[in-house]
Amino acid sequence: MKTIDALRRLMGPVPRLVPGHVWLAGAGPGDPAHLTLGAIAGLAQADVIVHDALVDPRVLALKDEAAVLEFAGKRGGRPSATQADISRRLVELARAGRRVLRLKGGDPFVFGRGGEEALTLAREGIPFRIVPGVTSGLAGLALASIPATHRGVNQAVILATGHAADSAGDIDWAAVARTGFPVILYMAMKNLRRIAGALMAGGLAADTPAAIVVSATLPEEQVLVSTLERIAAEADQARLSPPAIVAIGGIVALREQLAGLARTLMEPVP
Repeated sequence: MKTIDALRRLMGPVPRLVPGHVWLAGAGPGDPAHLTLGAIAGLAQADVIVHDALVDPRVLALKDEAAVLEFAGKRGGRPSATQADISRRLVELARAGRRVLRLKGGDPFVFGRGGEEALTLAREGIPFRIVPGVTSGLAGLALASIPATHRGVNQAVILATGHAADSAGDIDWAAVARTGFPVILYMAMKNLRRIAGALMAGGLAADTPAAIVVSATLPEEQVLVSTLERIAAEADQARLSPPAIVAIGGIVALREQLAGLARTLMEPVP
């Protein structure tokens, strides 16, 4: 059965990726098991797939045989295309009559700069579609047995980026600490020590549970559970590196109760 035929059985009418149009899609947290049907529809139809570094090769392998892959990964501290370059390239490809899939890790609108690309396309009069993805900060933690919300623990959760923690545009971490809500951090490994210190200076207890999930959902996943005071030092000792999600707050303490049974049930179908 062809991919599009299989999608029709699940979705009904499949949206058509038209020449000259761009789809901004999320590929989920890593493991292809969390890819959406909308993203698969884009992979099946695209002429060109402009993809990030964190998109799993097994996801890219779902493309049409004739489709071209263009790498547009942005990794901290490494040479990479600028956001302006990427946005400009999407416009060029669309104006050349290509069917373009811009494929990002996680969700394109959750710290994925999908909004910037969408605004560029809108300004240039390029038709586009948003295809949401499963964001790593929620799915990655869930699969590591850390629920983003839990009755009796929290009534809200804060999603934040740690990317700008050393710049003038930094978050008011003291204000975040005062909310008492758990914090889920994206792109925070470089600045984790600084962020943890700012949260404690803002009033968050040093023994607040904290965790790092590296390569969430993938076979090489690593999980470090510690406290806010110790998390950065222990991450250095364990030589943990991105991609990683950091969780801080009472939700982390639930992992000890949930992790054992959750893992024993994750057996493949024979």
